[in-house]
Amino acid sequence: MIKLYKNLKPYTAMVIAVLFFVALQSIGDLYLPTLMSDIINEGVMQGDTSRILQIGGTMLLVAGAGVIASILASLLSAKVATGLGTILRSKIFRKVESFSLNEFDKLGTATLITRTTNDVTQIQTVTVMIMRMMISAPIMATGGIFMALSKDKPLTWVLAVSIPVLAIVVAILASRMMPLFKQVQVKIDRINLVLREKLTGIRVIRAFNTIERERKRFDDANVDLTGNYIKVNRIMAFMMPSIMLVMNFTSLAILWFGGIRISEGNMDLGALAAFTQYAMQIMMSMLMLAMMFIMVPRAQAAAVRINEVLDTVPDITDAENTKDSFTGKGYVEFNDVTFSYHGAEQPALNNISFAAKPGEVTAIIGSTGSGKSTLVNLIPRFYDIDSGSILVDGVDVRDISQENLRSKIGFVPQKAVLFSGTIAENIKFGSDNATEEEIKHAAEVAQAADFIATMDGGYDHEIAQGGTNVSGGQKQRLSIARALVRKPEIYIFDDSFSALDFKTDAKLRAALKKETLESTVLIVAQRVGTVMDADRIIVLDEGRIAGMGTHKELLNNCDVYREIVSSQLSEEEMR
Repeated sequence: MIKLYKNLKPYTAMVIAVLFFVALQSIGDLYLPTLMSDIINEGVMQGDTSRILQIGGTMLLVAGAGVIASILASLLSAKVATGLGTILRSKIFRKVESFSLNEFDKLGTATLITRTTNDVTQIQTVTVMIMRMMISAPIMATGGIFMALSKDKPLTWVLAVSIPVLAIVVAILASRMMPLFKQVQVKIDRINLVLREKLTGIRVIRAFNTIERERKRFDDANVDLTGNYIKVNRIMAFMMPSIMLVMNFTSLAILWFGGIRISEGNMDLGALAAFTQYAMQIMMSMLMLAMMFIMVPRAQAAAVRINEVLDTVPDITDAENTKDSFTGKGYVEFNDVTFSYHGAEQPALNNISFAAKPGEVTAIIGSTGSGKSTLVNLIPRFYDIDSGSILVDGVDVRDISQENLRSKIGFVPQKAVLFSGTIAENIKFGSDNATEEEIKHAAEVAQAADFIATMDGGYDHEIAQGGTNVSGGQKQRLSIARALVRKPEIYIFDDSFSALDFKTDAKLRAALKKETLESTVLIVAQRVGTVMDADRIIVLDEGRIAGMGTHKELLNNCDVYREIVSSQLSEEEMR
């Protein structure tokens, strides 16, 4: 947590102000019992009304100042805590943005969401508590002991017994709760994971009629989290009566033995009243410390999880001396590239070598799991290779800054992703500077203009979150338009025509050919009809190149390609 609190530097003045106001309030609270003692001894016992009014006025001023200090401390501490939360969420988000796909695979989306929301909220809550109690509790405890000693030293033996007893009770209960609080965040991760999968996969769940199974899965995670909270609350429920019992016995002992000392003439009534108040203040400060001991471990667990994200070093980073001042038109070259996923036993790609030139279409085809998508994901450097090199315009992609590299690429992923907003905003996502004419032109090339025209508002039609109000084919065409409006040097279409009918597929490829005359185009596809007109077809089989050439060449010299073609086309179509 101390590491996270270094982010409070912009709020240093506010933190100091909070501590000052809390200290002021605590000193005022310590002074009030003494004034009450003076009223009893100098006013009530002597029947001096003017003295009562004088001391009473002072008490009102002290109490009023304490109220103002408390309000200011609460306001400023809330601002500091929310400011810290804002900084942490921003830092986590920026850090996550820098992650490679490896880090996302390791951590998982659900836990990253929990750490950005719930964990940061825990830090905010404890920050307010620490600023209010970190100064108040020690001042009240230490000051209360000294003030109690000043009123009657022999009676302080009651405190010498009750304070250790209270500390032991708190320590026992806190030791039972700390492990449970640490488990809470993990269980919240689990319930978020299940909920996210249920919401994103609702169509599949309903299609396979597994609603009851998923409900049970969620209920199990929910009951597990609830059971953990119940255990914590049982201990909390036992804690308050235990502490109150100790405090009440302390008050009873003070009144009993204080009454004896008054009857013996060794103590006055005002001192006893003040001593009782100081004893309660000491006990309350111990209670505040107990609450801190209970809440801080949970916040510490959250802080560890946040620091885990912030301290994660992305596998993919820019080189110290990037080579961004080169010119080129998108020439892509693979030289003996081998790549393995983290933790995999076998490489996903082995000794891949080929070149894709501007003005040419390079198609990649192969069976499921052959490494097609993996191959194109290496070009924008979503993953780093194990060996070999990938060159863009003669420069290794590891020597180019990620921003500059990706600015040269128009990428259409295998799973079309749209964002909430209008159709125009989704297309413009490819280029912030795109004009209305460029957006419409990109939509026409992507064969999306016709269905856009039928929608309410046209290009201003709102896309629902995740693009749930458009079909799979419409999603793909909008994703293609988004890449086209970017006007990149390299186009990567990762199985981006799979949801299109043959007629639309053919029209789209014909329009793309005219639009990408000066660009390098790489197409990953399952359908032979999509790739057979390509300048170069790369056939992958179990992560290796099984053949490379034109459609006719591969039919003659590549068995793997011939098998794929024969499974999709008739003998006449093959010719």
